[in-house]
Amino acid sequence: MIVSQMSVNSKGEWEASSAKAHGLDADLALVFWSDTDETAVAAAVEALKTHCPRAILMGCSSGGVVSGRTFLENAMVATLVSFQETRLESTATRLKDHADIRDMCRHLAASLSHAGLTHVFVLSDGLVINGCALASGLAEFLPPGVGITGGLAADGERFERTAIMHGSVIFSGGVACVGFYGERLDIGEGSRGGWLPFGPERLITESHGNVLLELDGESALKLYERYLGKHAKNLPASGHLFPLYLCEAGGSNWVVRTILGLDRERGALFFGAEMPLGATVRLMRGNMDNLLDGARKAAELARRGDGDALAMLVSCVGRKMLLKQFVEEEIDAVARVLGPRTTLTGFYSYGEIGSDEAGTTCCLHNQTMTVTVLREQE
Repeated sequence: MIVSQMSVNSKGEWEASSAKAHGLDADLALVFWSDTDETAVAAAVEALKTHCPRAILMGCSSGGVVSGRTFLENAMVATLVSFQETRLESTATRLKDHADIRDMCRHLAASLSHAGLTHVFVLSDGLVINGCALASGLAEFLPPGVGITGGLAADGERFERTAIMHGSVIFSGGVACVGFYGERLDIGEGSRGGWLPFGPERLITESHGNVLLELDGESALKLYERYLGKHAKNLPASGHLFPLYLCEAGGSNWVVRTILGLDRERGALFFGAEMPLGATVRLMRGNMDNLLDGARKAAELARRGDGDALAMLVSCVGRKMLLKQFVEEEIDAVARVLGPRTTLTGFYSYGEIGSDEAGTTCCLHNQTMTVTVLREQE
């Protein structure tokens, strides 16, 4: 496996950002950008196609880009990967072309060959697609035992429009997937948060799908505004600092959910997944030490030996907002665990996709560091 990285300079041109630059033989180009005009992104993608004509090109907009041990904003980075034995396939589609998300997942799964498929990395629109339904739908239609990781594209702290790139096409309202095939590819994944619940448990007393209206009979928006205080004026972005810890009625598995939007007239809060009626929730908050510890644990779970490897990091915009100028600390925490022969790429997201803490079910996470490591066995 050979991994190299490139970035777009101030002139809009690609330049190598690692010593072992390559391109013509690259099989995969993962491209992430932050605060970059979409016209400029499109032009850069066309130039990248010339540099690595054989590669599957896939990427998304973000709340910040991971390149090696560095966190970048106002940037566009490509990570090029050449495999020795691993084969790749990719597919993409828009939700509007299907009856519903489940039908879209059926189409995506059917578009990838199933023989020899070991893992699927997925990138999704972060505002239009229900990430929880996407994760469960892919798990339903892909063969048993196939790993699924990825994340939801972001738009910084604006929450206006997110974009996916597949080939030379940049689009919203859809999903792109790349499938990995072969017995020599060793894949590890880990996902951990570090946020802590506080305050009383509350019951969801009115909700519709991913729209939360009432907690314990009180307006959910008003309750949030009371807890957030001076931060309330910056909703929905500030809601990432106070996610919800949720457990469905009759269940025992707790998940983290984050606000993606709101409607003040309706008093409604919009999340990236269902907010089931009767579920129990608690507010959460974090601190830097807990979040860094979560990043380390995610890396420990994903680590695969000492050989050359690629690590795809998907961390939440909310973690970046809390860590602020120390955001590179969590990237460095992952890098120290994985070692110097692992190249890091990734982005800050509106949601992360990976296995639950038990490692049995693919689901949507919020506010986690999710790490996927790929290493070809020698």
